Amino acid sequence: MKVDINIPDSVSGDWRIETFTVDENDLSQKLSAIKYGRSVPSGTYKALKRNGTTVMSNTPDEIHDFMYFFYKATGSVLVNGLGLGVLLKALLTKLEISDITVIENSPDVIKLVGGHCQDERVEIIQADAFQFQPPKGKRYNAVWHDIWDFICADNLPEMHRLHRKYGKRADFQASWCRMQCERQNNHRW
Repeated sequence: MKVDINIPDSVSGDWRIETFTVDENDLSQKLSAIKYGRSVPSGTYKALKRNGTTVMSNTPDEIHDFMYFFYKATGSVLVNGLGLGVLLKALLTKLEISDITVIENSPDVIKLVGGHCQDERVEIIQADAFQFQPPKGKRYNAVWHDIWDFICADNLPEMHRLHRKYGKRADFQASWCRMQCERQNNHRW
């Protein structure tokens, strides 16, 4: 699945949306593939950056990260972390999605991305995923947690905390790259 993002390059606070192109001969991509097992095929993509660090992009690996959740999601969905809106855009292609609530902590990310994600099924709320309180009696068919910048076992305590927090309100939950984080955790010395 390819998800094109039609958001102009722009800046708000510490956040930036930037178009980038990967050439098939790009040595940094080859080294990244060797070191992290993730590479980017040649093409043009969008990146969401905070203080110069890429937090998210619409590259194939990033899209692959949420595909299991995408296929399982139906009905009412909660997404913790707006990012570039890539998952949100993909979910909106599914007719069986009735509503999507997106919780995003950064008003700058909402300013940059939120206006490009308008749909009657979408509500974007500026809040912290750990502090947000869903409306009384609200139940979600699927909840996605994607609030981390890097794939790292250090994210696991927060992942577990979010899964506990939303566990009684969700039929299904998943977190960005949780299995990779679990593998890292199991391989620590």
